[in-house]
Amino acid sequence: MTALTEDRGLATAPPHTRAEDVAGVLVGTWLASFGLFLLHSTGAVTGGTAGLALLLSYALPVPFGVLFVAVNLPFAALAVRARGWSFTLRSLVAVLAVSSLAPLHATAMPQLAVSPVYAALFGNLAAGLGILVLFRHRASLGGFGVLALLLQERRGWRAGYVQMALDVVVVSASLAVVAPPVAALSAAGAVVLNLVLAMNHRPGRYRA
Repeated sequence: MTALTEDRGLATAPPHTRAEDVAGVLVGTWLASFGLFLLHSTGAVTGGTAGLALLLSYALPVPFGVLFVAVNLPFAALAVRARGWSFTLRSLVAVLAVSSLAPLHATAMPQLAVSPVYAALFGNLAAGLGILVLFRHRASLGGFGVLALLLQERRGWRAGYVQMALDVVVVSASLAVVAPPVAALSAAGAVVLNLVLAMNHRPGRYRA
C-alpha cells in the first residue's frame, strides 16, 4: 500500500463511536493515573501539569488529586477557545477521572515497593500511552497538553516536542524539592513520555 493510499484511507476512516470514546477516555485515564501513581510512590516527578501537581504535593499538605484539578483549571478557558467545548469537557472529565483514580491505586497496592528507575521510566511510559489514547479520542489531561496540541495544529510543531520543552521547566524546578538523583530520573522519564507522543501523534497520521 502506498503512502497516498494510506492517507486516503485515513481521510475516509469513520469517526469513533460514542461508546468507543467513553472506553478510550476510561483506558487513557487509567493508564495515566497508574503511571502517576508509580511516580508518586518513589517521590519522582514528570513534566506538564501532572508533574507540577506531583511537585506541589511533595511541598504542600494537599493531596495530589486536588492539586491536579487546581493547576488545570486556568487552562480551561484556553481549551475552550482553542479546541471548543467538546474537547474541553472531555478533558475536564479526564482530569477529574485521573484525580479520582489516584487514591484508588494506593488503596489497591498499599505495600507496593518499586525501584525508582522502574517507576520513573515505566511510570512515564504508562502516562504517555494514556495521554496518547486521550489525544486520539479528542481529549487530554489539560494544561500543557492543550497548549501543545494547539501549537501542533496552528504551527505544525509536534505536540511531544512542545511539551518536552515545557517539561524542562517543571523538572528543573523539582531540584528545589527532591534530591538531584531523583530529579535526574524524573528528567529521563519525562523524555520517555514525550517521545511516546512525538513518535505516535503527528498531524495527518490519525483521524478520530
